[in-house]
Amino acid sequence: MKVAILLANGFEEAEALVTIDILRRAGIEIDSFSLAEEFVTSSRKITVKADKILGENNLSEYDMVILPGGQPGSTTLSKDKRVLNIVKNFIGNDKKFVAAICAAPMVLKSAGVSAGKTLTSFPSDELKAMFTDANYIDDKLVVQDGNLITSRGAGTVMPFAYKIVDVLGGNSEPIQKTMLYDRLLAGK
Repeated sequence: MKVAILLANGFEEAEALVTIDILRRAGIEIDSFSLAEEFVTSSRKITVKADKILGENNLSEYDMVILPGGQPGSTTLSKDKRVLNIVKNFIGNDKKFVAAICAAPMVLKSAGVSAGKTLTSFPSDELKAMFTDANYIDDKLVVQDGNLITSRGAGTVMPFAYKIVDVLGGNSEPIQKTMLYDRLLAGK
């Protein structure tokens, strides 16, 4: 499996970097793509070097595209025609996946693919109001609807990334144990 994560200036650090970390621990190939420059600066001014620059690449050789939240990163992703086309193409192909966390589900709305979907996002009134045409879930950390995975925010990034690992055919349990996530859940 091959995964692309899209980074725009103002991305949420934990949502991007922890997801990359967990997928790489699982042996899943993941490339970070900047929308324009080699270096991308997060919402808290941490600069990272992207693996690749998106250019006109439609990511057809990838199995999943991940959209981290953060602002203004999510808004930037939601206005980029290349990103919107990629999301439309992936959602329209049942062999490909889209995963979006925090504010990034707004990209789904901008791409015109959220209608009728069961999803979640960061719990703000503004984001909830975007999804009146969807089945919006408030009480789950991670929601999967077919080839779409959504999650709530930085505090839910670990279950989000573990879900991605499992959906892509990996086994997140050993990683959860190595990272002591299983103990966190048990309160130990």
